[in-house]
Amino acid sequence: MDFSGKVVLITGASSGIGAATAKYLTELGGSVVLIGRNAENLNKVGAECQALGKQKPFLLVADVTKTEDNSRVIEETIKKFGKLDVLVNNAGIGKYAGIETTSLEQYDEIMQTNVRAVYHLTMLAVPHLIKSKGNIVNVSSIAGTRAFANVLAYCVSKAALDQFTRCVALDLAPKQVRVNSVNPAVIVTDFHNRLGMSPADYATYLKNCEKSHPLGRVGQASEVAAAIAFLAADTASFITGTCLCVDGGKNNLCPR
Repeated sequence: MDFSGKVVLITGASSGIGAATAKYLTELGGSVVLIGRNAENLNKVGAECQALGKQKPFLLVADVTKTEDNSRVIEETIKKFGKLDVLVNNAGIGKYAGIETTSLEQYDEIMQTNVRAVYHLTMLAVPHLIKSKGNIVNVSSIAGTRAFANVLAYCVSKAALDQFTRCVALDLAPKQVRVNSVNPAVIVTDFHNRLGMSPADYATYLKNCEKSHPLGRVGQASEVAAAIAFLAADTASFITGTCLCVDGGKNNLCPR
């Protein structure tokens, strides 16, 4: 795969899957635009990308839940590069709670980041992606394809994102803009730590998850990044509307 000459915008790029994707696509020659709220972490990832690739990453501190920030992100990207080839909607949050313990505030916060922000940024990016005949990769979850206890709002948000992926793929197919998603299972990132897990609880959780993934292990962020690169590459030119599980077999092979 070769991303030379491609401009790739990645949200949530300051950690986890976003950071891994930024580095992976930089190594493949892409010009990456990294979006994140944490300036310190974003600068760290930017430095790592610069050490790997020929192109210096373009860093923008922004909050995708703010409409003015999304407008600025697209405007500054086009001003800098003159085009946009790939949009990776990766930024997302999660919270623990089932129907008995959730709240409308929790629902609104998760939907604001995981769905509304993607909806808005995609709207703004589409005119430029039509010009470049580019594509979109949304970072969803197997939580969008099957039910899990105690993460109700998160599961709802990812199911919505999968349907958004399919609908937008259908809308944009006549314009030759492809839209796909990746749906990871458990991946080693700081996502669960942000949910409040202690390091000891997280280590136990990962060990237990080995039993629920048929391949006998959890995934790495670099493996999701490789799937994103595959879907975003020109070699996947006949793939659109696909929700690609990157899950060690968990979604289809494990008993529900």
